[in-house]
Amino acid sequence: MSVAPSATLPVWHSTDWPDAAGRPPRAAERRIAFEPLTEADLDAVCEVEKSAYTHPWSRKHFADSLAAGYPAMLLLGEALPGELVHPARPEGRVLLGYLVAMPGVDEVHLLNITVAPAHQRQGWARFLLDALCLWSRGQRAQWLWLEVRAGNVPARALYEGYGFQQVGIRRDYYPAGQGQREDAVVMSLNLVAARAAGGAA
Repeated sequence: MSVAPSATLPVWHSTDWPDAAGRPPRAAERRIAFEPLTEADLDAVCEVEKSAYTHPWSRKHFADSLAAGYPAMLLLGEALPGELVHPARPEGRVLLGYLVAMPGVDEVHLLNITVAPAHQRQGWARFLLDALCLWSRGQRAQWLWLEVRAGNVPARALYEGYGFQQVGIRRDYYPAGQGQREDAVVMSLNLVAARAAGGAA
């Protein structure tokens, strides 16, 4: 996989299917590819978004991110025998997940990372983070930042296990229904230190 210097995430074309090295072990038989998220993908992405969250991103969130030139990518997999492909894609591949990021000076801010509910707990979120870290280093970023709901225990455990550190709290950052708000935990990953330490990132 090559990393281009432009503000797009790495793309794996159909002729460049990766091997099983570094792949989620329970999904090693599935060939995968990264492709840029485009406006043509928004219906499918929004469908997954709504199924994954009680307070999903709107179509406008995604459209505005694309219009701003933020790097965004899809993680696609070949459909396995007998697997229901939903949402359906023209080429028959499965939408496993996606992410949207915002580059800055010496840093990248992860805005959205989502794995489709049918494919969760299979290692794909960590795989998406691996790809984002690779791209971020290609942009000479030194830090990766994100916010996560304080009550999202599985996501926080994922990020902590990956090497992210909690650096702050944003009070009442997220809507929580019935007029309530939920705090955001601000986390960061030092890409330089993680690489020097030989960590997963």
